[in-house]
Amino acid sequence: MQVEAITVMWFKRDLRLSDNAALTAAAKRGPVVPVFIYDEVFATLGAAAKLRLEMSLVQLRDQLEIKGLQLILRRGDALAQLQSIVSETGADAVFWSRAYDPASVARDKNIKAQLIDQDITATSFTGALLFEPWSVETGQGGPYRVYTPFWKAVRGRDVAPLTAPPELRPVAQEPESDQLADWKLSHDMAQGGPIVAAHVKAGEIAARDRLAEFIKTSIHAYKAQRDFLGEAATSELSDALTFGEISPKQCWHTAQRALQDGASGAEHYLKELVWREFAWHLLWHYPDLDHRNWRPEWESFHWIEDENDPKFVAWCRGQTGEPVVDAAMRELYVTGKMHNRARMIAASYLTKHLRMHWRLGLKWFADCLVDWDPASNAMGWQWVAGSGPDASPYFRVFNPATQAEKFDADGRYQDRWIAEKSLDSCADSKSFYDAMPKSWGLKSNQPYPSKIVDLKQGRLAALAAYEQFKAQ
Repeated sequence: MQVEAITVMWFKRDLRLSDNAALTAAAKRGPVVPVFIYDEVFATLGAAAKLRLEMSLVQLRDQLEIKGLQLILRRGDALAQLQSIVSETGADAVFWSRAYDPASVARDKNIKAQLIDQDITATSFTGALLFEPWSVETGQGGPYRVYTPFWKAVRGRDVAPLTAPPELRPVAQEPESDQLADWKLSHDMAQGGPIVAAHVKAGEIAARDRLAEFIKTSIHAYKAQRDFLGEAATSELSDALTFGEISPKQCWHTAQRALQDGASGAEHYLKELVWREFAWHLLWHYPDLDHRNWRPEWESFHWIEDENDPKFVAWCRGQTGEPVVDAAMRELYVTGKMHNRARMIAASYLTKHLRMHWRLGLKWFADCLVDWDPASNAMGWQWVAGSGPDASPYFRVFNPATQAEKFDADGRYQDRWIAEKSLDSCADSKSFYDAMPKSWGLKSNQPYPSKIVDLKQGRLAALAAYEQFKAQ
């Protein structure tokens, strides 16, 4: 009697059934054991990202149950857990989607080598990116360091996403599984958890619906309106992409069809997808990108690195006295997201007007963002700070007041998030005070804070620091 081939499908940041090459290959072999392991890589996620992960796992679990499979949850060392599941099920193969951050790469290489030594087939598949980082090269054969040539190199490439496997077969005897609730992934969010969760639509089905709605209603005006803070002009898919509820190939393929159908903003949306791709290209080739200045000379720039500095604390808590900056920081704390233009304004204010190190801002974002993406955020912070690849020069100092006049002229965005500034404050602005830790001691009826730095003086001090740095 021939023994069926059983495959352990190790889910990571690919929490979907469609366009999942590893899952498709596993389903073709025979019965599948779907597994998610909460290991040391996931344990480093910030509080908001853990909450978002929990919500995504709930949706994946429910999807698999409809297909007749149980999502096996394990906690601990990934290799040890995979070996245990292989032993319990009689599986002869482990499949997974590739990850590209340094910690995951090191883990996965070790796991593959160990499993192969034990005569277990161990295979990784593409899935998190449009193009493998090593598959896009300059004419000289090296990695790209500037976005525009990178965009030109990939803009014409087409990628066809896979449909979900038509059938998923369970194993006869499923291994034991942890209970998701016992992991308490949302525990660190405390009272802020339900508030942030109310702004999240998790799961593959919700992601596909959001993409379809974006293509139908917003992509035509995407280029013209995406920078305006009060407009709902973006796809809102960043967190779904982060946890793989939808793939970049699905977004790319759908947007390319919209472009062919005449959607005027589709090419700009494709360019934004490529910005994400470019960030991962850089992190793959320069794995220190998320913690060291990409331009080595910036190691000698005098950044302020004290996370207890009152100005940094005020920035984190949306208490700088600069309305558009404070609105951005409060939006982050209530929703787990921040409008992209607002991210640039808030980051420029921190690194230029306050001269705080970009690593402090990156760390705060890592704890507060439900769409935390180590590559995009590292590149974004270094781009604004002037220390990164293809970066905005340090002497380009965003004026928050001018930015607000240009991108929030009617003040809708600021009124939505700052209760003290609005005559008729909405639920969103008030919920900031419900979400924040009580230890902050802030109340919605207190006066709006005074500016912690004069914009003109802050700009001049930043430029003076830059001139001193250049003269070294």
